[in-house]
Amino acid sequence: MNCGSGVIDTPSPNHEPRPVGATIDMLVLHYTGMKSAHDALDRLTDPTGDNRVSAHYMIDEAGRVHRLVAEARRAWHAGFAYWRGWRDINDRSIGIELVNPGHEFGYTTFPKAQMEALVGLAADIVSRHAIPGRNVVGHSDIAPDRKLDPGELFDWRRLALAGVGQWPEPVVTNPAVVPDLLARYGYNPDAASSLSAFQRRFCPMQIDGVAGVETAAMLGGLMGLINAAD
Repeated sequence: MNCGSGVIDTPSPNHEPRPVGATIDMLVLHYTGMKSAHDALDRLTDPTGDNRVSAHYMIDEAGRVHRLVAEARRAWHAGFAYWRGWRDINDRSIGIELVNPGHEFGYTTFPKAQMEALVGLAADIVSRHAIPGRNVVGHSDIAPDRKLDPGELFDWRRLALAGVGQWPEPVVTNPAVVPDLLARYGYNPDAASSLSAFQRRFCPMQIDGVAGVETAAMLGGLMGLINAAD
């Protein structure tokens, strides 16, 4: 682990071994969706109840990084999910929670210190595990009918410029092929909200669930990126 000396070890009991032979090839970003960092830490480290959750890291608004679960272990952050045909996302992913009240408690922008800490941590993770840009996702990407996080205010472009994830240049594309391209990129073709989840991430000014020109162009650009990577 090489994400800096400022990491605060705050162990969560909510984890288990990864399956034998599992490869870490995904990074999943979340917001905590709770009123405070204290509430979020309590939730992520609570050993009681039937719905125990955790993540590998949590970053608060001041940029403090809490390490909750060792990367070698399986944390419980993705829930029922899908990406590129995979469903057991917790088996293969590292999860990072960003302290933010979320849409339920007054969604807000992500502070500069928090984003800077995320860029450093995420860049280190994707480098060490050789995680492809296509597999850096938000919770809403892998669970579009259940989740909105990290949401339309999250700066995915900034992260991509730091080498984490992907951000395309638009390419003129026929909107009629959007459903097929969404599935090719990784979204669940059977989820009703996959298109809205895509827009929340790549077209945050147009979250209407309609396959318009801008949405098609961003998908067309992403196809070029994944074809080049393949």
